[in-house]
Formats: sequence, structure tokens, C-alpha cells
Amino acid sequence: MIRHTVVFRLKHKENSAEEKKFLADAKRILAPIPGVEKFEQLRQVSPKNDYRFGFSFEFADQAAYSAYNDHPDHVAFVRDRWLQEVETFLEIDYVPLG
Repeated sequence: MIRHTVVFRLKHKENSAEEKKFLADAKRILAPIPGVEKFEQLRQVSPKNDYRFGFSFEFADQAAYSAYNDHPDHVAFVRDRWLQEVETFLEIDYVPLG
């Protein structure tokens, strides 16, 4: 199993219509892509950093993750929305230990 995570801050004002639309569109576009077994949108609450949101995805294996990464809907979302609307982000991919 691979858990793909990303924490990020949007360029949009907090609680704005643009912020809400980005999050809704992300779920609508990314969650149904084949291979995504679990998709969560998260609000970051730690005062230790200034990221506002997180996305977490689970994939059965590297092949499923690679297929998602190369899927046209993911590629288009990154190109048309992510690169335009995300101010900063950190991406981390995990596999379980043991």
C-alpha cells in the first residue's frame, strides 16, 4: 500500500468561494480516478506550520499510484488548477513499515 499525501496553502482568501470551489472540484475530479482506494480532504490545525489543507490518498501498490499520477484527469487538474491556485505545498508518499 502507498499513502500519497500533500499539505498545501491556497492563494485564495480563507473561506472564500474560490477556496470552496477548489476543494470541491479536487474531490470531484481526483477521488474517482481508478486506483484511488481512499481519498480524504483534511484541514491542517497545527500551529507549527502555515499549511491549511491536506489531501491523503491510498493506493494498492506502485502500479496503481503510477496509473493515477499519469491519468489525464490528474494531469489536467495539476496543470489547470493546482499550479494556478496553490501557493505552496509539501508532498510525502509513505509505505507501511513491517
